[in-house]
Amino acid sequence: MKAVAALLLAFSLTLPARAELPAAVQALAPESPAQWRALGQGEMRWLGFRLYEATLWVSGERYQDSAPFALQLRYAREISRDRLVSSSISEMRRLGWRDEAQLRRWESALESIFPDVAAGHVIVGVSLPGRGAAFFHDGRPVGEVADPEFARAFFAIWLDARTRAPELRARLLQES
Repeated sequence: MKAVAALLLAFSLTLPARAELPAAVQALAPESPAQWRALGQGEMRWLGFRLYEATLWVSGERYQDSAPFALQLRYAREISRDRLVSSSISEMRRLGWRDEAQLRRWESALESIFPDVAAGHVIVGVSLPGRGAAFFHDGRPVGEVADPEFARAFFAIWLDARTRAPELRARLLQES
């Protein structure tokens, strides 16, 4: 009996954690928290190492960049704030945002928002069309970038057709 219980416990530890949005994020859904729905989920790996599990939450039936959505990242390893920020800015630049003064402003904003992360930490970014993006770390609000262009550039890292992670994008958007 103990062997079966141990086997079940070991198996359950290999399953992904059930995705759930913090109450502060749920409150940003139009009209009611019940409108958020997990659309897709996948893992980001680099050189075979699991970096994070991503879940895309939508406020309607499907993903639309003109409607609020949330991208939830549950980290599998330690990553410094500096690495998170520099990778984000580098990807925005690669995807076509070239105004260096604008990128420096965004970099400064992200430096004040992003923490160092460790395994199990969760960052949620919420796209608020016409307003910008709000960020949450382990359920607590950590900052907002009040710039709709920033939100487009930031979420393009995962959702643009030119992403470095096309398989993850397809899973998030539930594309075949």
